[in-house]
Amino acid sequence: MTTTAIEPTTAWLLLGAFSVVWVTLGVLWGRKARSLDGYMVAGRNVGFALGAATCVATWITSNTMLLAPQLALEMGVWGMLAYSTASFGLFLFAPMAARIRDLMPNGYTSGEFIRLRYGKPAWAAFLTISLFYSLTWMVSMGMAAGILLEALAGIPYIYGMSIILCVCVLYTLFGGLFAVIGTDFIQSWLILAGIVCLAIAIIVHTPVREVHATIAENRPALLNVFFPAALMALFNNLLFGLGEIFHNNVWWSRAFALGKGVGRRAFAFAGLLWLPVPIVAGFLGLAAPALDINVASADMVGPVVAAHILGTGGAILLFVLVFCSLASSIDSLLAATSDLVTKDIVQQVLAPSATNEQLRRYAGWVVIGIGVVTWALCFRRISTLAQVLFFAGPLVGSAIWPIIAGLYWNKTNPTGALLAMVLGSASGLFAYLEIGWYSGALVGTAVSMVIVIGATWLAPASFDWRRLAGDTTGASNA
Repeated sequence: MTTTAIEPTTAWLLLGAFSVVWVTLGVLWGRKARSLDGYMVAGRNVGFALGAATCVATWITSNTMLLAPQLALEMGVWGMLAYSTASFGLFLFAPMAARIRDLMPNGYTSGEFIRLRYGKPAWAAFLTISLFYSLTWMVSMGMAAGILLEALAGIPYIYGMSIILCVCVLYTLFGGLFAVIGTDFIQSWLILAGIVCLAIAIIVHTPVREVHATIAENRPALLNVFFPAALMALFNNLLFGLGEIFHNNVWWSRAFALGKGVGRRAFAFAGLLWLPVPIVAGFLGLAAPALDINVASADMVGPVVAAHILGTGGAILLFVLVFCSLASSIDSLLAATSDLVTKDIVQQVLAPSATNEQLRRYAGWVVIGIGVVTWALCFRRISTLAQVLFFAGPLVGSAIWPIIAGLYWNKTNPTGALLAMVLGSASGLFAYLEIGWYSGALVGTAVSMVIVIGATWLAPASFDWRRLAGDTTGASNA
């Protein structure tokens, strides 16, 4: 874009207003987060409305606005639908959330589950995967903040990225999961309202028939239902979405925070709300050829087309939507990753005798540390967002079967779970590098599945579920 869709002065005022509001709310809600349970799991009694809203807001990331249009532009209809398959992660995690809440009523992290279920070697492998993925997701969010604010309003990349990260760190630091869920509730309504307005504008401005005719004439491969790369991307994204949700502490922390009996309904309803969002966003990528818009970078097609269709007023709406989607994901990652580091590294390795009050203070320092590391890694833009994010796909895909089998199958072999994560990650990364990003999670998940099932069939173990309900802060069962 040679000109920005929003005047820089207007953009700075919007950015400043949102920043002040979110930090103020974080401070106010922080009064409820003085205990460790309040800070990490919001008192374990979050209701249906707040629970569904935080799931929707967290899963509508800036990547939804960037990668869904990019996949549609590069791979056509299948690429657009591929991103929407991430909703199945929410659907399938719904019964798992109830199971987690029943098995670990006093739990805090997904890492605790792996340690108690499989022992320390598998726990170490899982932490490596989970922390690497969380950092990758954080970096992609920080990059997106700088890229989008620069494209929409001319705010320099470094400033936009730094301000959003700083704001999220501040209100998460003060309010913990209470602040995260509270702001997510507000952000979810703003995001969904913005998506509805965007969908109406797209349909009015670029009829589906016109878009189809232009693509059929100029880029017919995008309509090919047997486009090999697009078909692989469809299944790769599905498995990537499952792996993201199944393993990541962002979602486990909500399973622990939601009141008993709430998790199943909240996650299922969130999946229904989220399902059409990437389809709407993806249509922006399909509309680009029909609008004859020159897009310099594929990962910027979404905001470029949206600004072209909606004009200045719509660009402001998009700015609000982008800010909310960024904040709702960054704050969740900050809180959940802080919990993982504090409970699984600080308490288990560095300070095993720490009290809950001390752990509460450590968690705050960890939030700051994660924010600083993310900022440093985002300081210079690297590659495209798809390449940054999907590099972690094989790793999270390899964790799907150890998680599922560990929750429902007491015969699962711990050594098999460890090998599944290690060899699944390695083979998936090989496929990522040698075949393409759209194959990594698919291969990693397949290898992991074979190893988990094979190892358990050859050498079944026996696990007492009551061990998960005991003291999840104490010594390992390894």
